[in-house]
Amino acid sequence: MRALRFHSYGDPADVLRLDETTPPDPGPGQVRITVEACGLTPADWAICGGLHTGELPRGIGLEASGTVDSLGPGVTGVRIGEPVFGPVVYTGSSAGAADQAVLRTWFPRPAALGAAKAAALPMAVETAYRGLSALGDVSGRTVLINGAGTTVGFAAAQIAVRLGAHVIASAGKTYADALHERGAEVLAYGEGLGRRVTALAGGPVDRVFDTAPPGAMPELLTTVTDPAHIVTVTDFAAIEALGVRTTDMNLRYDVLGEYAELAARGGFTIPIAATYPLDDWREPLAVSRSGQARGKHLLIP
Repeated sequence: MRALRFHSYGDPADVLRLDETTPPDPGPGQVRITVEACGLTPADWAICGGLHTGELPRGIGLEASGTVDSLGPGVTGVRIGEPVFGPVVYTGSSAGAADQAVLRTWFPRPAALGAAKAAALPMAVETAYRGLSALGDVSGRTVLINGAGTTVGFAAAQIAVRLGAHVIASAGKTYADALHERGAEVLAYGEGLGRRVTALAGGPVDRVFDTAPPGAMPELLTTVTDPAHIVTVTDFAAIEALGVRTTDMNLRYDVLGEYAELAARGGFTIPIAATYPLDDWREPLAVSRSGQARGKHLLIP
C-alpha cells in the first residue's frame, strides 16, 4: 500500500515521502480500514518535527474514514465492509494518510454523511468538546470562542450553542455568516477585540475558549474577571505566565457518534476547504503553513 511517512524528524516538506509499504495489522480491540478520506491537522506537521517521538519510520494523518477490511482480536459489533470513522493509530510505521489505516476508536458512519465530512470530525470535535468541558457548565453563560474560524473553534461555537451558552465568536469574514446562522454572535478579529466583546456582552464574559494562534491573550484577559476563566489550546506560554488554563488529557472521543448523527442531519458541520489526492500532499502542507487554511484539508487516497 501507499503511505505518507517520514524516516527522520525535521521539516515536513523535507522529510515526508510517499512510500510503498506493508499494510498494518490491527491489534486487539482495533480495526483496519480501507481509507476513503484522511483529515490533516497542524499536529501532523508537529509530529514530523518531533512531537511524540517514537520508532521510525512514522506516518501522519490522525483522523480517517473508510470501510472496515480487517478486525483485530476481540473486536465485536462491527463487520467487514462497514463504513466507519475515527482517530487513527499513529504511533506505527504508517497512519491515516495511507491506503489502509488502523483505528483505535471508531464509530459507524451515517449513510447521509460522506467520507470526507466524517473524516473531518474527530480532532476538531474532540478538542472542542474537551476544551468546553474544562470551562465547566456553560449553560446560560456567555462564552467567547476566540478563533472560531479555525476548525476547532468552529466546532466549539456550535457545541457551546448546543450546550445552552450565549456564544460570542471572533472570526474572519470567511465563516462569519455560517457562525451567525448556527447561533453565535460574531465579531471580527483585530484591534479592540476585548473592548468590543465586553460592549456586546454588557460586561465581562463568563468564560473564554481560545483556539486562535497566539497573540490575542492581552485582549482576552480584558474580557474576564479572572484569568482562570480562560482555557487555551494554543497559547501555552500564557498558562504559566498569566494564569490561564488548558485542557486535561481525558480524551472525549465518546461524543463523536452523537455529532456524526447530528452532522448527517445538517445540524453540525466542520467546513471543508479542499480535498487532494494522496500524491498531492505538498499542496495542503503549504496552505496549512501559510496560515490561510480556512477550513479542513483532507487527503483522498
